[in-house]
Amino acid sequence: MRRPIIPAEELKTETPHLSLPVFRRISAIADDMNVRAFVVGGYVRDWYLRRPCTDIDVVVVGSGIAVAEELASRLHTKLSVFKTFGTAMLRADGMEVEFVGARKESYTPDSRKPHVEDGTLEDDQRRRDFTVNAMAWSLNSDTFGELVDPFDGMYDLEHCIIRTPCDPDITFSDDPLRMMRGIRFATQLGFDIEEETFEAVRRNRERIRIVSKERITAELNKIIMSPRPSMGFELLDAAGLLELIFPEMSRLKGVERRHKHAHKDNFIHTLKVLDNVARRSDDLWLRWAAVLHDIAKPATKAYDPKTGWTFHSHEMLGSKMVPSIFRALKLPMNEHMKFVQKMVFLHLRPIILSEDMVTDSAVRRLLFEAGDDVEALMTLCEADITSGIDAKVKRYMANFELVRRKMKDLEERDRIRNFQPPITGDIIMRTYGIEPCSAIGEIKERIKNAILDGEIRNDYDEAYAMMERLAAERGLTKTVNR
Repeated sequence: MRRPIIPAEELKTETPHLSLPVFRRISAIADDMNVRAFVVGGYVRDWYLRRPCTDIDVVVVGSGIAVAEELASRLHTKLSVFKTFGTAMLRADGMEVEFVGARKESYTPDSRKPHVEDGTLEDDQRRRDFTVNAMAWSLNSDTFGELVDPFDGMYDLEHCIIRTPCDPDITFSDDPLRMMRGIRFATQLGFDIEEETFEAVRRNRERIRIVSKERITAELNKIIMSPRPSMGFELLDAAGLLELIFPEMSRLKGVERRHKHAHKDNFIHTLKVLDNVARRSDDLWLRWAAVLHDIAKPATKAYDPKTGWTFHSHEMLGSKMVPSIFRALKLPMNEHMKFVQKMVFLHLRPIILSEDMVTDSAVRRLLFEAGDDVEALMTLCEADITSGIDAKVKRYMANFELVRRKMKDLEERDRIRNFQPPITGDIIMRTYGIEPCSAIGEIKERIKNAILDGEIRNDYDEAYAMMERLAAERGLTKTVNR
C-alpha cells in the first residue's frame, strides 16, 4: 500500500519531525562538543511516510560514543556501549537511540564484514543501502531540522522507488543481504524497485550464498508479515533469489499439461492463499502454514489418463517436510514448527468435510485433532479456496459456515476439543492387575473412537462401562473395584 508523503517544504518553517525533547538535548551537546550530529535512516524515512518508528539512528561526525555518554549523563540513564562497532545505545522519550560516528566502508569479496574508517556525513550516507534510507536531518542549532539529501531520497519517496545511492553492483556485491532488504522494503511499502537496481540484484544473486541463513530468514519473515507478501515472493522469484534461498517453494512453479488435463500453478496458488491469510491474520506462523501447505505437491504429482493430475497425500508428506525446511532456514524448532506441521497435515480436512455431508463424527475428529488451533485451521482452509468461479467459492464458504456451526454445537455438548479419553492406561492396569501390553492401547483406542463417533458420550461412567465390556472380550478379570 503506497503511503502519503509529507512534503520536504514543511521542514523549512517548522520542525514537527524533531519535536521529541531528546533531539534538542542532542543538539545542545553536539554544539557544546563542536561536532556535527544528524538523525539518519529509517526514522527520517518513516516520518515522511507517516509510519510508526521506535528507533532513532544518530550519526556524529566525530565520536558518536562521546555524545551518547554525555547524553546518558544528563538524562541519568543507562548506556550500552559497543566499542567493537563504535556504537552506543540508550533509551529516551520511549525511543531506542543509537549513536555512531560517521564512517566509510570497504569490503572483501568473501565477507559481509566491512573495513571501517572515519568519514564525512556524505561518506556515511553513501554507504547506506537505499536512497530512502540515506536522508538525514541536521541536529545542530544553526541548521536544526534541515534535510540533507545528496542522493535524492525524497524524490524516490515521492515516486515510490527503491534505488541504491551508488552503483548497485557495488552495493549488492559488498553486502548481498541488501538484495533481500530491497525486496523487503518494496514489499512492505508497496514501492517499485528501480530497473537498474533490480537488474543488479539479478546479476549479483549468487552472492547471497555468503549471507547467513538467520539473516536471510529474518528478511523473509518481514516479507511474509507485509500487507501483501506475494509481492515479495514474486520479486524473489523474478530476481533468481528464491531458488537459491528457498528451493522447495521455487519447485512449486509451473503448469504441466497432458492432453486435455492441466494442473494449476501451485506457486501462484500458494501466493494467493498467503495473501488471503494475510488479510485475515497477523500470525507469522499461520502465514508460514499458508506458504507450506502445498509444499509437497511437486513430490506427489502423478498423472492418470482418466482423472488427470493428482497430488495424493501431499498433506502428509508436506507435514513431514516442515521440520527439515524449518531446520534449513534456521526457523525455531519448537511449538511454532509443530503448529505449522499440524496446519499442513490438517489443511484438507475441513475442505473434505465441506464437500461431503457434514457428520457429527467427522467434526468431532476435526475438533479432537485440531484442538485449540481449530480456528486458525479454518482460516487457512477458507484462504485455500482460490477458485475464479464465484459460485464454487460461495458454495465452499457456505459449507464452511455449516462446519463452524457444527463445531460450536458439538464443542458445547461434548467438550471434544483437546479432550483426553476418560479411561487411561493406568486405570486399565490397576483395574485388571496387568502390565503394559497391546491390549491396553487397543481398549483406549476403541473408547476414544467410540466417543468421537458418538457411540458413547465423553463421560467417565460410559467410558468405564465400555472398558469392562472390551476387557471381558479379552478374558481380563478385575482385581480391584473402582
